[in-house]
Amino acid sequence: MTNTSLHRLPNRDAALQGLYADVAAKHMFPFWATSSDVANDEVRQLMATPKAVPFLWRCKEDIEPILERAVELVTMEDSERRSLVLVNPGLAPKRATVSTMYTAYRLNDANEIMPPHKHSPSAIRFGLTGAGNFTGVDGENIVFGPGDMVLTPNDTWHNHGTVGNERALNLSVLDLPLVETLNAIHFDHHYTEEENGKVVEKKQQSERFPADYSQRIYGYGGMMPRFASKKKRGAGFSSPMFVYRWEMMRELLERHKDWDGDPYDALTVEYIDPSTGGPVFKTITFFVQMLRPGERTRPQRQTASLLVSPFEGSGHSIVNNERFDWNRFDTLAIPGGQWFEHVNTSDRDPVFFFTASDEPTLKKLDLYRKWGREPNGQVVQLV
Repeated sequence: MTNTSLHRLPNRDAALQGLYADVAAKHMFPFWATSSDVANDEVRQLMATPKAVPFLWRCKEDIEPILERAVELVTMEDSERRSLVLVNPGLAPKRATVSTMYTAYRLNDANEIMPPHKHSPSAIRFGLTGAGNFTGVDGENIVFGPGDMVLTPNDTWHNHGTVGNERALNLSVLDLPLVETLNAIHFDHHYTEEENGKVVEKKQQSERFPADYSQRIYGYGGMMPRFASKKKRGAGFSSPMFVYRWEMMRELLERHKDWDGDPYDALTVEYIDPSTGGPVFKTITFFVQMLRPGERTRPQRQTASLLVSPFEGSGHSIVNNERFDWNRFDTLAIPGGQWFEHVNTSDRDPVFFFTASDEPTLKKLDLYRKWGREPNGQVVQLV
């Protein structure tokens, strides 16, 4: 039987519908197309999987009021966490702010310390308000304030809370959606230490390092003390420097505020592992970006996805031709593949963004690309 006679079969449409029904019932997908306008065009269906969309979450208007209510209603006896995960409308109900990362906001009441846990996703905490944010990481008890970034690396024991007599707000970024996609999620909440020859479960880690260990040992760019312990910190999968202080980041950017900067990225500083010069994690990286008064970046598009949180200042961004007006502590999701630009609308004050990116993962897979649009409209490949 030839293809011509097949197409002339009087019951062909019904037979095709039956074929596709059988394929679906067997949990398979038909990777062929009969034409570009049929319901079973495989290219259209393969491209129709859920995708993250640009979206803005407002901290003052939406996030903080809910967290304030939660502090009153959800105690530490109810749950060891009181965090709001930002769920991208294009990916719901999956807990993901973009396809590979999520941002969560956490408000701790005064003097709350949660028990230790560890997990395979890598995470950071970034202080927003309050001087008493607390994270203990691998025996280093870190108290941090606004603008400080603290690592809680893959498979490293840590716990969170506040010290002092005031509430404290911070945001977290995790690569959990990526790790979940790879089917590599694990959590452990049973922290133990050896005491008098016996292994006992404990609610708080014993201090093994001075509270200023990260800064004292690793906080001098270009200089690494060789007398420091050679033992790996945590599970050894991340930067051994667990806290990055805002004062150093702000001072570095202010020192270069009169430089030309990059027309697409303005003045941007990346947090790095001081022992390797690479990103703090193997999967995600973090930047602070400074826009001088009145500065506007040129439009760019990249394969990496970004989570952008204004830490100081206000303005707007254009993402995929849609305007998003943001203020401090908001979070803007910019999925990979979207054209975007940022605008500082103030003629007096700078803007500082705290930005997370899955760029390291894409670079390892040779999938990272970046394009820019020049003032004459020409598109150029930047990376």
